[in-house]
Amino acid sequence: MSQWQQQPGDRLIQDRTLRWNLAAWILFGLLPPAIAVLDASPARMCWMFGLLALIALCHTVVLTRPDTSVPSPRTYLAVLAVVLGAASYLLDGGAAFYVVSLPQFWLFTRTPSDAIGLSGAAAALTVFGGTLGQGWSPHFLTGNAVVTVVAYVAGVGLGLWVHRFVGQSKERQEQLASELSVTQEELAVAYQRQGAAEERERLAREIHDTLAQGFASIVVLAEAARAGVVSDPVRCAEQLTSIEQTARENLAEARVLVGSAPVSGVAAGSLAATLRRTLDRFVQDTGLTVTAELPDIDLDQRTRVALLRCTQESLANIRKHAGASTVGVVLSERPGGVELEITDDGRGFVVEESHGFGLDGMRRRLAELDGELAVTSSLGDGTLVLATLPTQSQD
Repeated sequence: MSQWQQQPGDRLIQDRTLRWNLAAWILFGLLPPAIAVLDASPARMCWMFGLLALIALCHTVVLTRPDTSVPSPRTYLAVLAVVLGAASYLLDGGAAFYVVSLPQFWLFTRTPSDAIGLSGAAAALTVFGGTLGQGWSPHFLTGNAVVTVVAYVAGVGLGLWVHRFVGQSKERQEQLASELSVTQEELAVAYQRQGAAEERERLAREIHDTLAQGFASIVVLAEAARAGVVSDPVRCAEQLTSIEQTARENLAEARVLVGSAPVSGVAAGSLAATLRRTLDRFVQDTGLTVTAELPDIDLDQRTRVALLRCTQESLANIRKHAGASTVGVVLSERPGGVELEITDDGRGFVVEESHGFGLDGMRRRLAELDGELAVTSSLGDGTLVLATLPTQSQD
């Protein structure tokens, strides 16, 4: 088939073009010669009907079985050229039949050279057949022969233009397909990098909120225990117990982070109990006064973990930076959400000048759940941390 017909993307256009060409060819190509010989001699009529039936059969086979047909499209066009010549002889001129059949030489060939050669041969046979049937005369030279030659020249010009246009369209299509493929690959790489970056950020936040805080607590407790090993052995023993417990918790968190344990955080419905244990440990390690209002609120797993991490980060900041003596923690349920408020009476800080990983990590963690973090503080007036989260369905 023709070069453009072989492209899968042009299948719809190809089918429509072939159907319209077939309809026009039957209506204006096959029917007029058949009608023209109805009043001719029986022999001429039989020959014409036989030729038309032959070429119609070949056309049907080529059209319905383009890849495995016998005859091949090239052979079919050669037969068509002969039929055009014979019909021109029987009709004493077949320029109209040739003009209607001319598009097939471009539709059923692979290259322009094949179309030009085969349509030229058909034009020559048409002129030759008409010459034999009508005889050489000035009338003939200005009639069917001239029309056939003009149609051939016009067909070659139009065919070359269409071939060039289709070729340029295919090149553009291939270029766009190549660019699309490259863009898809780049997007895939970008998504992969984005996913890796998000995973690294998540791991960094988890390590900071769990392992790093635990190790910092172990260091502080170890220093205190070493200083009081002689002067206050009872307190030293308590601190060593806290070190052991913190180390075990860190080990459990490490196993979670590497995927060898279930997701950590809080058991279902136990946020208040977990926060109480966390605050008891904080009091034991620091000696600070802590007041807490922790009602039992049923929350989904992600919300419980987020609030626990915010509490742990806030307590770690109080221990390291605040110099406070009193800490307050209030967990409360609001319409459509839950709030966690953590306050201290420490030295405070300028919120706008603070860009630590801990606060940013809390904001990002809450934002992932459509929550918000508000931090209010000023030098000498302590700090208030307010975490707000919408209520989610239970896991």
